[in-house]
Amino acid sequence: MTLLLKRVYEAPGPEDGFRILVDRLWPRGVAKEKAAVDLWLKEAAPSPELRKSFCHDPEKWDEFRTRYVAELETNPAADAILERMRDGTVTLVYAAKDETYNHAAVLAEHLERRDSEQ
Repeated sequence: MTLLLKRVYEAPGPEDGFRILVDRLWPRGVAKEKAAVDLWLKEAAPSPELRKSFCHDPEKWDEFRTRYVAELETNPAADAILERMRDGTVTLVYAAKDETYNHAAVLAEHLERRDSEQ
């Protein structure tokens, strides 16, 4: 089981496996064909309130991580991704410019932790 992260603006590759867009909103300027996503799982994204309060501000990162992980604990979308991971490589696709401070990184960390506990 391999879990990868990739910005939607990067070209898809054969190593990506099953590509899941984990943003609540469709990325600006990206055609569906170019995005090459197999599944758009909006429900995996942070709640609109949490996304807006974070606003990609690194100073709010710790609070955002804590609140988003709490949301993920009861989110069935995380279970759906874990199920897909059992079939092979999954790439979480996201639009955020910051490759470090974004919800997909938190989601990947959460999924990897849960996978190791099983």
